[in-house]
Amino acid sequence: MARPNNARSIPEALVEDALVMTSPGRCVWVALSGGLDSSLMLTLAVAACRRHPRRLYALHVNHDLQPAAEDFERHCRALCSRLGVPLFVEHVTVARGERGLEANAREVRLAAYACRVAPGDTLLLAQHADDQAEGLLLAGMRSSGLRGMAGMPERREWQGRFMVRPWLSVTRATLEREAATRDLSWVEDPSNADERFDRNYLRHTVMPALAARWPGAATSLARTAEQLGESDALLEELAEDTLQALGGEASCLSVARLVALSRPRQRLLVRHACRRLSLPTPPRARLESLLDQLQARDDAQVCLTWPGAQARRWRGHLYLLAPLGAPPMADISLAWDGCSPLETPLGPLAWQLLPDPLRDVSLTLCLRRGGETLRLPGRGRRDLKRLLQEHHVPPWQRERLWLAWEGDTLVGVLGVVAAEGWRLVPMPKDADSAKRR
Repeated sequence: MARPNNARSIPEALVEDALVMTSPGRCVWVALSGGLDSSLMLTLAVAACRRHPRRLYALHVNHDLQPAAEDFERHCRALCSRLGVPLFVEHVTVARGERGLEANAREVRLAAYACRVAPGDTLLLAQHADDQAEGLLLAGMRSSGLRGMAGMPERREWQGRFMVRPWLSVTRATLEREAATRDLSWVEDPSNADERFDRNYLRHTVMPALAARWPGAATSLARTAEQLGESDALLEELAEDTLQALGGEASCLSVARLVALSRPRQRLLVRHACRRLSLPTPPRARLESLLDQLQARDDAQVCLTWPGAQARRWRGHLYLLAPLGAPPMADISLAWDGCSPLETPLGPLAWQLLPDPLRDVSLTLCLRRGGETLRLPGRGRRDLKRLLQEHHVPPWQRERLWLAWEGDTLVGVLGVVAAEGWRLVPMPKDADSAKRR
């Protein structure tokens, strides 16, 4: 039976709902690959914008990984020209590193999105129920755990932008029928037929077999992924509550309170803390080794590393941090006025060191060499080594602290302590305009 002229299909209604959720003053972008799904997404978004006016743009990322890449770009240009939608094309280079081509392509694609889509705008992505189902099966085969099997969220905030997937409950077959009713054209990716790739094997061999036995297989698996996503979100809430009960500092966890938790909650908390710090979570075997070593004696030196992160134990606390790398040369010295932003071999300065009362100063920043002393208010001159111990500065951080000298006098250790007549304040975000404030 044909649809009434004023009736909207499910794909069309879902796109319209997603568009309406965007504030009228913000832009809506469609991630346009040139395939069926995204070409249909853009076509329906144009129709929805006639009823609910929004500024609509298309964004095509050309990965240049196969000869057909130029065909995809030409199709996107022709489609946008016909629909009257401004198109932005980002040409990217995908590295062939250890993480794999697919993961590296996703990383540069996200970087391209961030380059074009402004914070506050909405980016529509055309993944559907079959994509969600395939992702669930792939994650299961890789032992990815709950987070990996939770699949893609329908809506999430990413770096201030809103990434929306309206069609996660819609099957590919439904989208194909919708495209047929509109006489839509698109470009087929030749690599999609290559069953050497796991996802293509699932798409062409496994999913049809499942659908033959269970006709609603894709929808059921997509719904399962959605439910797993809810469970994962609840576990994140539990992990955050646990972290707050332990003091709220993700980079420094009490060992005694951590080991008092059940083993599953220990794993959950460490992974959550890593995510809070934007660090990679440890592989399962490395995490188990770390938790085992936390049961060792209090003075045991624990230092475990994994790609992109490390964990250290010191004075009853577990520190999670990025790889430190080699410290700068000990004889390095940098001129500084105490308040201006300054890039250093250890990164940008996070602190200002200001004299009381304010005056123009000329400081020199150096690293520790041993034997330094500092005059403190009401305490007189104190040995710097003892002061760092008093302030609970871990040993691996002590050789990376900037010492500020005025002539031959040590007047401060950035981030730790200031000498008598000086004060440490955080570097303002706009330090140039806040200078001498």
